[in-house]
Amino acid sequence: MPMILELSPHFFFPQTPIPKPFKNPNLNLIITAQFSRQPNTATSDRGLIFREKVLYLRKLNVNPEKAFQENPTLRSSRLSTLKLVEQCLYSMGIDRSAMGRILDMYPVLLTCDPYSQFYPLLDFLLHEVRIPFPHVQKSILRCPRLLVSDVDHQLRPALCFLRELGFVGPHSLTCQTTLLLVSSVEDTLLPKIEFLKSLGFTHDEEMNGDVAELKRFPQYFSFSLERRIKPRHTMLVQHGLSLPLEDMLKVSDGGFNARLVELRLRTLEGGQQL
Repeated sequence: MPMILELSPHFFFPQTPIPKPFKNPNLNLIITAQFSRQPNTATSDRGLIFREKVLYLRKLNVNPEKAFQENPTLRSSRLSTLKLVEQCLYSMGIDRSAMGRILDMYPVLLTCDPYSQFYPLLDFLLHEVRIPFPHVQKSILRCPRLLVSDVDHQLRPALCFLRELGFVGPHSLTCQTTLLLVSSVEDTLLPKIEFLKSLGFTHDEEMNGDVAELKRFPQYFSFSLERRIKPRHTMLVQHGLSLPLEDMLKVSDGGFNARLVELRLRTLEGGQQL
């Protein structure tokens, strides 16, 4: 059983209760360090405040150990900072259960300045992407990475690229497709569009037809070009077959192979009937 370090009584003010140990020995060591840095009454106060933050994180269903490890600033931040983050996310329509999942995924958000982190994103989604406010929370829940993406260097360039590609008018981005905005233009969007062009589609054809398919299945941009898109397309071409992007990419390798066998059998049966 892991050893839990005991705190020496002379570190505490006589009327200050010693916190009970947590079950996780790593958290106990962190709290012990908070108490033992300076042997005065202020030390115990800091320890109690630290413990209060741990309890608050647990209430949000955020893993405290992971949060302190990935965001060291959290140790010295005020509890009021965390609560302000919670309030701002709630004002954007994010309920507590979803909020805990997001904050556990991105602990750096726990100590961010909401006025410089969240509100520029909100303004961008509302006034540039033109997502209705009730749908903003749907965009965030579908792609929490929006909250940690830079508007000027990441989201706006992606929006401009997608609009040039044809995501305008009836094909404009919605809360279901704003996840495309977190994709790098140079590393993700452009290479996969170039791949479609290499298949013989012109830019005009993409704007008139294929954008509709990409809009129905924007996850296309999230799949590896070299490990999934190209190999599966090559296999279909070798057998003279074709599939919509979603049917080609969404299934597992085993599912795709089964689909390929099924299509080949149907082709053979059709040929025999002729």
